[in-house]
Amino acid sequence: MKFLYLLPLLFLFNCYETTRNCKDFKTGTFYSEVTIDGELYKSKFERNETIQVEIYDNKIDSSQLRWINDCEVVFKTINPKNMAEQKDIHLKILTTTDSSYTYEYSYVGETKKQKGIAYKAK
Repeated sequence: MKFLYLLPLLFLFNCYETTRNCKDFKTGTFYSEVTIDGELYKSKFERNETIQVEIYDNKIDSSQLRWINDCEVVFKTINPKNMAEQKDIHLKILTTTDSSYTYEYSYVGETKKQKGIAYKAK
């Protein structure tokens, strides 16, 4: 009898499933929004299977891409200008919709992660 109370709760958890159609976001043109310490940062980028070119604050940054699987990629800056840009970045797509994805990223080997949202450009 005790378990009858848990049945609706179990049904609720089983019906909620995170959508991840990551292949839809491996290539294309996007814009991204990330909030760090209460400040919103926006950028635009274009990506193919191996290269991403990003425009942020009127600066162009290019990275080589190494896909770990359909939902995880490692970015390596092509022409790093300082020590921070020499560090690779690991990005993981957490959820997707038809026109956006939520992701988390960090420097490779570091535990502090940031989250953001990327949208398909129209």
